[in-house]
Amino acid sequence: MTRWIAALLALLLVANGVWMLATPQPWYDTVPGVALTGLFNPHFVRDIGMAYLTVAGGLAWFAWRPVQGWPALVLAATFLALHASIHVVDSACGPGPLQSVLRDLPGVYLPPLIAGAIAFFNRPKGA
Repeated sequence: MTRWIAALLALLLVANGVWMLATPQPWYDTVPGVALTGLFNPHFVRDIGMAYLTVAGGLAWFAWRPVQGWPALVLAATFLALHASIHVVDSACGPGPLQSVLRDLPGVYLPPLIAGAIAFFNRPKGA
């Protein structure tokens, strides 16, 4: 079951990464809260889109070959958690912390929790 969840999360992150690469301005304008983070920079949006494709690759590798892909899953979960930590700090320092957390819950906070739980509960013996 966790392999299917990892695969589904990988597909969602691929979709987000491709959207960021293909049409950065509509992505920036559409995703709630993004425009509040600063001026639009298409190069930066595409850089992060590539990061999401890389993360999706780690999740997909685990879904395909769990033992061999587990280290890539850990790195994917780490990026997602570090990204979420930036949002925690921004939310804590912003004017509406609770609203920011609720807005970012599905796209920012749930992915690292899911990926981290999959990595934790599927770690190889001795890891």
